[in-house]
Amino acid sequence: METNIVEMIDIVKTFPGVVANDHVNFSLKAGEIHALLGENGAGKTTLMNILYGIYRMDSGKIKVNGKEIQIRSPRDAIKLGIGMVHQNFKLIPAHTVTENVILGSEGNRFIIDVEKAAKEIRSLAANFGLNVDPLAEVWKLSMGERQRVEILKLLYRNVRVMIFDEPTTVLTPQEKRELFLSLKEMCSKGKSIIFITHKLDEVFEISDRVTVLRRGKNVATKVTRETSKVELANLMIGRPVIFEYVKNPINPSGVALKVENIRVLDEDGSLKLKDVSFNLRFGEIVGVAGVAGNGQRELAEAITGLRKVYSGKVYVRGKDLTNLSPKKFFENGVLFIPEERLGVGTAPNLSVAENLILKTYDREPFSNSILLNYKVIEKFAENLVKDFEILCPSVKVPVKFLSGGNLQKVVLARELGNPVGGDGHVIVAMYPTRGLDVGATEYVRKLLLKMRDEGNAIIFFSEDLDEILSLSDRIFVMFEGKIVGEILSHEAGIEKIGLMMAGVMAS
Repeated sequence: METNIVEMIDIVKTFPGVVANDHVNFSLKAGEIHALLGENGAGKTTLMNILYGIYRMDSGKIKVNGKEIQIRSPRDAIKLGIGMVHQNFKLIPAHTVTENVILGSEGNRFIIDVEKAAKEIRSLAANFGLNVDPLAEVWKLSMGERQRVEILKLLYRNVRVMIFDEPTTVLTPQEKRELFLSLKEMCSKGKSIIFITHKLDEVFEISDRVTVLRRGKNVATKVTRETSKVELANLMIGRPVIFEYVKNPINPSGVALKVENIRVLDEDGSLKLKDVSFNLRFGEIVGVAGVAGNGQRELAEAITGLRKVYSGKVYVRGKDLTNLSPKKFFENGVLFIPEERLGVGTAPNLSVAENLILKTYDREPFSNSILLNYKVIEKFAENLVKDFEILCPSVKVPVKFLSGGNLQKVVLARELGNPVGGDGHVIVAMYPTRGLDVGATEYVRKLLLKMRDEGNAIIFFSEDLDEILSLSDRIFVMFEGKIVGEILSHEAGIEKIGLMMAGVMAS
């Protein structure tokens, strides 16, 4: 692993008001997995989009196998043996795996031998440990299987340099393990891999070297086995990071949220929640653990007014809000941080300022019931941007241009920065740190603890058991639409929770 197969030298890329890459240098050796680490918005994806031909650099040089080249499009990159698996997959759901893999690779041929292509794809899948049926329709596949289709697209084109952009974001722990095994197999057979991530654990699990970007600049390149989690976190955000959180003693008061024997149906009429009951008190955090798909989304939506309750009752501060509108829940002090930040948590084409008043736009001082007061709105937004440390060029910028961490901060600022409904709120948070870098994760966790200490009632859903254990006062475990266990956090352990998540009741 001594020869540089790719070199990016002094790369500069700017967008209006933002320097995304500021004289960045990066190299990839033959046969290695090189992690590209940084906070959301650090310039990682931009740099790799330049290498893949999606963006054109403002200045700098790119060398492949020692020869300076120009990459004007993804087609140029593919010809040079460079391919990319994007965070959001580029597949046609109605087509089969084979049709998606060969699409665009057959030139101007009028007759395509799909059967022959399917055999080649099956052989590639077996050779690299990518278990997927070439004849399956993509819409029927899991997210992990769809990712394998994207990898097969590159292997079918004989790509030698493979770029993976945050590849584990949509994967289950099992799918993640399978992916890592496949990546190591690819490297053993001559491929070189660039692994974009903001997750420190993944860096140590998969990479040979790691390059850290911070605010568009590369601050270090390290041999992975010669560095540490603490050092990399410091390099990422420019200061020490808290990995363990000290909670103040719990001081709960009255019942904030009471759920009585609720049943909830899915869109197809199947029962998703089965007689779920619990109390949530002011001044405590309850963490809900469980494998995705065991009723967590339905529970969160039922207690925020987004999903109808088939039977049972939902009380907030003693008031029956069952099957009332989300607006009524909000007016009674229920604040919701949804799982999907873009599209559900925020309106992509609206500005930061407009997103920050989405729930209060019809109230004074933002509106006189007829017209919006944009001067007041923008001043209010600028204060929240400062208070919640949102990085954006202006409050007038559409939120679709923000990084994932800053998008989440917009949602948090809107929900927590100007709540209505009196003192003491019920905060419902769905996977609040999923996909966030270490700095943004630290920010969100500290904020939730602060809101708890101020007397709010918090219920949050997470698949990160370390997060559940570090933040929660009590822990609920969900399995097949039921709460199968309730544990005090100081009595809980990962093994015990894991057994419950699998449907095995632990004593």
